[in-house]
Amino acid sequence: MGRTPLARGAGALLAAAASALFFYLGALGGWDLGVCDRFYQKPSVTNKKIYIIAIDDKTLDRYGPVNTWSRDIPARLVELLSQDPSVKPAVIGFDIIYSERGDKEGDDRFARACAAAGNVVTALSFSFKEVPKQEGGRVIYDPYHIESIIGPYDSLSDAAAKGYANTTVDPDGRVRQVMAWQDYEGERIYSLSAEIYRRYEESQGREALFPPVNPRGNRCYFSYSGKPGGYNVVSMADVLDGTVDARLFQNAMVLVGAYAVGMQDAYTPAISHNSQMYGVEIHANIIQALMEGKTQLPVPPLLYGGLAGILCGLFFLGTSHIKITRAFGVLAVLILSDLGTASFLYHRGMLIPVTLVPVVLSVLYVFRILEGYVAERKRRRRVVNVFKQYVAPQVVDKISRDADFKLVLGGENRHIAVLFVDIRGFTTMSESLMPEEVVEILNQYLALTTKAIFDNGGTLDKFVGDAAMAVFNAPFDLDDYIFRAVKAAWDMKEGARGLSEVAFGIGVNCGNAVVGNIGCQFRMDYTAIGDTVNTAARLESNAKAGQILISQQVYDNIKDRVDVSPMGEIPLKGKSNGVFVYQVDKVRG
Repeated sequence: MGRTPLARGAGALLAAAASALFFYLGALGGWDLGVCDRFYQKPSVTNKKIYIIAIDDKTLDRYGPVNTWSRDIPARLVELLSQDPSVKPAVIGFDIIYSERGDKEGDDRFARACAAAGNVVTALSFSFKEVPKQEGGRVIYDPYHIESIIGPYDSLSDAAAKGYANTTVDPDGRVRQVMAWQDYEGERIYSLSAEIYRRYEESQGREALFPPVNPRGNRCYFSYSGKPGGYNVVSMADVLDGTVDARLFQNAMVLVGAYAVGMQDAYTPAISHNSQMYGVEIHANIIQALMEGKTQLPVPPLLYGGLAGILCGLFFLGTSHIKITRAFGVLAVLILSDLGTASFLYHRGMLIPVTLVPVVLSVLYVFRILEGYVAERKRRRRVVNVFKQYVAPQVVDKISRDADFKLVLGGENRHIAVLFVDIRGFTTMSESLMPEEVVEILNQYLALTTKAIFDNGGTLDKFVGDAAMAVFNAPFDLDDYIFRAVKAAWDMKEGARGLSEVAFGIGVNCGNAVVGNIGCQFRMDYTAIGDTVNTAARLESNAKAGQILISQQVYDNIKDRVDVSPMGEIPLKGKSNGVFVYQVDKVRG
């Protein structure tokens, strides 16, 4: 037995829920995030308070490789930016880890400059190690256990605030998340971008508001606001030599960092998969996301999987008994609604896949098409096999290839030709012959009548003892069906010449009749009923051995193709008025 729609819907629900987990936790999750990037990440740099002072090729050409610099150079930059307290930046952030000591004079000068400015944030780096730990009575592995810290040298560490510059890279190599903070030895240490944001808000007399984060790693996704080169970028060399006026950075957040290929501080951002972005620009994007609340947390996979499963299951059940074109309309509405919901949730801090539901719904729709196709093929095959017992083989072959083939169940009013044929004297003959001989003669008779009917495209309606009934132009349209009915009768008469023991009486009539499956739910016959059929039966009962009788209606349709003898009006049992009848003497054509 086939599965019920409810069972299939439950299967669709489970499949969708499993797919959700597969998307979230498997390799396809990264693919979906890539689609999300294109769907959500839109450049919109609106924060004019973020500047990047770039250690670019121009700066390196003038001052040499960074690892050869005296700390006098960054010290001069801080002093220059902070020389006028009324126009100095709100925060100066260095995306550089000054961990090793250089020349003492330069190191000390840099530390003094940072202490005097009071607005400098320098970078440090965590070294993480995955370790087991107890949580809720079970052992889990924490990949964010801080094993060690690489921080600025002591005097600089005392003089400036610190934030870690670790970059969170997703498995597909793109940067979409930020670790907002880490707790280490009882102290909360913020990321470099989060610390700059926090210091800036404090300078403006506001409290920094941090978004919800995933407890494992204190991470969240963020929206980019700028593509590579999208923020205000000036060369460090131009600032140091006075080409760029330091007053430009008044009350702003200034980020100092690598902006040259050789410094190997570039990553692939979510907003631009085909180009890389320097780390200092990623920090700028994170800062703007924190300031504008453009961060997201994934909806729990089990919750999303369950809801997606219910939606897909309802779609599967709801489209079980509607046309495939309407199902496509439902599919389009659901996909657009899902994308709209995903966008709505994204801008309110929740992240769901944008491809899962559309993909699963599309798969279910394709499955519905295939299921309908297979069911239609089975239905056609079943109908064809049934009608092979009634209809000429060539007609069956035609309808099996006809894309517009339809079977009307119940009844329909059609204009048809009806043929009745009976063996004359069969009862008397059967009394004088052995049963085996009777069966042999009857089989010869049935074979002859069936072949004549099928050769002329008729439908064998039924055998009733030694009588047979055939219908022409039902259940399928048949050209020239009235003549075909008479031609079938003539073929029977001519074929009976080879059967010495058999003579036929045949009656043919045409007219409207109700044709269809007649009976009850558990037993049906495909037949025709009505006065047209009754008249044909009465004509046959009045026909003598070897005689073909046709009605006036039949003769009027084929009179140019037959030779007849008028028999006059004869009374027919069950009819108040007589029927004018012709005997067919010859069929031409």
